[in-house]
Amino acid sequence: MKKIIITTLSAVALSSFFMLTSCAGGTKSDTDNMATDSTKVDTAKVAKQSNESSTEMSYQIPSPKEMFVFIKQVASKNNKRVDVLNSPDNAKNYADAKSQALNFGIYSCDLTYCSIFQIGTDMLKYFKAVKQLGDAVGVSSSINPDMAKSLEKNMGNPDSLVEIADNLYFSSFETMQNSQQGNTLALSVAGGYIEGLSIACNLVKYDKKNPAVERIADEKYTLDNIIDFMKKYESDAGVKETIGKLEELRTTFNQVTEKQEGKVAVKEEKGTKVLGGGSELEMTEAQYKAITDKVTSIRNSFTGNK
Repeated sequence: MKKIIITTLSAVALSSFFMLTSCAGGTKSDTDNMATDSTKVDTAKVAKQSNESSTEMSYQIPSPKEMFVFIKQVASKNNKRVDVLNSPDNAKNYADAKSQALNFGIYSCDLTYCSIFQIGTDMLKYFKAVKQLGDAVGVSSSINPDMAKSLEKNMGNPDSLVEIADNLYFSSFETMQNSQQGNTLALSVAGGYIEGLSIACNLVKYDKKNPAVERIADEKYTLDNIIDFMKKYESDAGVKETIGKLEELRTTFNQVTEKQEGKVAVKEEKGTKVLGGGSELEMTEAQYKAITDKVTSIRNSFTGNK
C-alpha cells in the first residue's frame, strides 16, 4: 500500500513532528530549506495511477519533546512547575472512551515534561497514570512494566529519562495506528497537543521578542495539520466534538497576522530552485492572552478541571 505524506505545515513547525508511518525524519537543515507553503497530494489520482484499491494517508503528528526542549533552552531553564500538569490523581475519573483517550495523550505529554525538566519525584506518578489509561485504551503492549524500573534506575540520568518518555510516546501512538484505532489515536493526539500548548503558555510570559512566543505562534500550523488528520475520523461523535473545540482555537489563532519578511525571490543554486524571503507570524499581547485563555478552556474541558 502506497503511503502518501500530506502536510500543511511551515518549515518551523516541521521540526517538532514525527511521522506516524515512520520514526525517521528530516534533519534541521532539511527543514530549514523547505518552503513555507506545502502541497497537498491528490490521493484519488495517485491511487488511480498506482492501480491500488486504497491509499493510506500519512500525517505528521506532534511530539511535545521539541517544544519543551526549546522552551527550556530559551525561556525557562529551571522550571519545575507541576501545577501546570494534570494531577495523576485524576486518572481514576476518566471512565468513558473519549476522556480516556484524550487524557492518555495529556498524561503522555506530562510525562515528557517531567523528563525534560528533570522532575524525577513525579515521573513515576505520571508513568502510573499513563500505564493506567494506556491499558484502558488498548496500548498495553507499548507500555512495558519494566519501563518503571528503568525510570527509577535512571533518575540521575536526564538524557535517559527523556529517551524513555519519548519512546513511550512514539510507540503507543504507533500501536494505535497499527491496530487501526483511528478514533482513539485522533483523540490522544488532540489531548497531547492541547496539553503541550497549555504548558507552554503557562511557562512563557509574553514578550514580543521572545523566541518562545514566536514558537507558540507557529503552533497555528501544527493545529491545521491535526484538524486535517482528525477529520478522517469525524464520523465518531467524540472526535467530531473535539474537532469543534479545536476549530474554535483555530479561529483564535487566525487573528495572528503574518508579517512579510522581504520580497519572496526564487534563485537557482546548482540547478535547484531556492526560495528567499517569506513571512513570519506576529502576535500581539492581546492575541497571546486570547490563545492562552482558549487553550485553558479546552484543556479544562478535556481534564474535567475547573
